[in-house]
Amino acid sequence: MTASVPRLVIAAPSSGSGKTTVATGLMAAFAARGLAVSPHKVGPDYIDPGYHALASGRVGRNLDAYLCGPELVAPLFLHGARRCDIAVVEGVMGMFDGAAGEGELASTAHVAKLLRAPVVLVVDASSQSRSVAALVHGFASWDPEVRVGGVILNKVASDRHEALLREALESAGVPVFGVLRRVAQVDTPSRHLGLVPVAERRGAAVDAVAAMAAQVERGCDLEGLVSLARGAGALSCAAWDAAEVLAQTPEGLDCANAGGGAETPRGAGNCATSPHRPAPGHEPPHGQVIAIAGGPAFTFSYAEHAELLTAAGAEVVPFDPLRDEQLPDGTAGLVIGGGFPEVYAAELSANEPLRKAVAALAETGAPVAAECAGLLYLCRELDGQPMCGVLDASARMEDRLTLGYRDAVAVSDSSLAVAGTRMRGHEFHRTVVEPEAGDAAAWGVRVPRRRLEGFVQRGVHASYLHTHWASVPGVARRFVERCRTS
Repeated sequence: MTASVPRLVIAAPSSGSGKTTVATGLMAAFAARGLAVSPHKVGPDYIDPGYHALASGRVGRNLDAYLCGPELVAPLFLHGARRCDIAVVEGVMGMFDGAAGEGELASTAHVAKLLRAPVVLVVDASSQSRSVAALVHGFASWDPEVRVGGVILNKVASDRHEALLREALESAGVPVFGVLRRVAQVDTPSRHLGLVPVAERRGAAVDAVAAMAAQVERGCDLEGLVSLARGAGALSCAAWDAAEVLAQTPEGLDCANAGGGAETPRGAGNCATSPHRPAPGHEPPHGQVIAIAGGPAFTFSYAEHAELLTAAGAEVVPFDPLRDEQLPDGTAGLVIGGGFPEVYAAELSANEPLRKAVAALAETGAPVAAECAGLLYLCRELDGQPMCGVLDASARMEDRLTLGYRDAVAVSDSSLAVAGTRMRGHEFHRTVVEPEAGDAAAWGVRVPRRRLEGFVQRGVHASYLHTHWASVPGVARRFVERCRTS
């Protein structure tokens, strides 16, 4: 099976060059022209996809060759790009920067090759003129398998500066698809973990995205970029489909490498299959609900998690721990992903009825999956503010950033995985939890140091690691089955 979706990868020589501005602006500008735009982000970033969703009107999705494996990048891309006219993929860091010590793995260049997609290089030209040609030539020629189809020059100071840059780039043989001047209102505020998420500043975010779109519309050759996108080669795979993947995962084999090396199939499925229908034999019984935390404090979540839970037979219902005083009616399981509970610690603590409801649900043994922010919320306290008290642990902010991919092994049977399950995860936080692990730990991690991490108690699985369930879809089915039997 082959599929062809017009697509562009937006890359840069380094972080801070303007990838998010250009990618988000392109998404919004294309959408304003009536195109159905599929937004994607390379790597584990949760925040940029929120801006992408605002710009395109579709769910922003991640493409992570480390968390999901290279073989899933194209199927997940096609899943997100169903019925779209064009796809825009924002890269991560510098174009050739990937997982530490893993060569090109999970880099923007790697994903561009997996997608057979042309790359548009965004160059911060604020402190150079003729040297830009050497820079672009180096990136265009470094890896012959990466097709750099054009350049967008960012932070250009004047007409004279633009003329010097264009003259220099003629010798590089790479087309210039746009020139953007520095515009203050395009800037988006940042804090300790990057951009402030859309959910926390929706009105201002709408204005920022509109400004990005206007700048790109004025400064870029949109017709030329669409033509470049249409030159992308066909992909010889099927779109990922949650129900199809679960149907291909044998009953009883819930997790990859569980029990000594067996691996869950990672099949893609049929492009025509709805991603929301339950897998055969997994229709949800009346009243079975899995609640997923959302709102400004819990903005980090991969869309595929909810799709897998739905395909496994659950009714997925969102709730906001800042505002909702009770869990959704009939809640049988709870998923609390990442976000910024440290920013909202006082408000979360003030919602005592919900904190008690979460603690009461956990006390019954119901499955609870908590990642990073969810881990903090389940602790006894966060920066001195009472939290849910499910875990006998305290959390606090610190200056040190913990960041990086992790290879992990489940060390305890839990509602998500059997002991021995191998998964890849990502850590990204400026908090610390004491103790680091419970009597039954969630994971054994080797890098950056050997340690036990996280908590497993009754139905609770709480950890700092963000994981992508599409890589091991059996965890979603296991979680739903535990919701039925707990």
